[in-house]
Amino acid sequence: MGDRKADWNPDGLYRRLKLLVFLTLVIPAVLLVVFIELRFRSFEQSVPFQSPGIRDPARSELESLPIDPVAGQRVYVPAYSHIYHQKGEPYLLTVTLYVRNTDLKNEIIVSSVRYYDTGGKELRALLDKPLRLAPLAATEFVIEKNDRAGGSGASFIVEWQSTEQVTRPVVETVNVDTSGAQGISFVVPATVLSENVQDLHR
Repeated sequence: MGDRKADWNPDGLYRRLKLLVFLTLVIPAVLLVVFIELRFRSFEQSVPFQSPGIRDPARSELESLPIDPVAGQRVYVPAYSHIYHQKGEPYLLTVTLYVRNTDLKNEIIVSSVRYYDTGGKELRALLDKPLRLAPLAATEFVIEKNDRAGGSGASFIVEWQSTEQVTRPVVETVNVDTSGAQGISFVVPATVLSENVQDLHR
């Protein structure tokens, strides 16, 4: 009986329990994370690269605008070419403007996309010709990270129209940077300036 008590070692039992927990919980968790990371990378590599704003059958250019549009909007979309952090230092971001046709049956025409700087000066037009978006189609316009012309208060003015009554498109910017140890991204929706179709022809 005394020998059994002498063999009892709480420290040894505690170490064995820790080893058991490590083998049954920690190692499988690490292996799962590695597996998910590898699967994610494999998926990324399998998706073909497509340049932003590329034209295809669902996003085609037109030579002229519709003659008698019945619906349309002019919208203002904030674009954060950079934000400020720490002691007021600029933090550069890539800005992607998305225009999404939400109508299930009808196309819309994106007639104008213009980019403005913080002072309200128009920097450039991003459309050479009106752009047709098929039902549920979307398009995008990218302001690259190293393009600093817009500044922290940059913006887009987007105009669209349709020859049918349609559900309103979703227009928004995604502002993102992933170069640091901790990435940043946020989405900003558009604000409607006008829903008078006649205003779009002025």
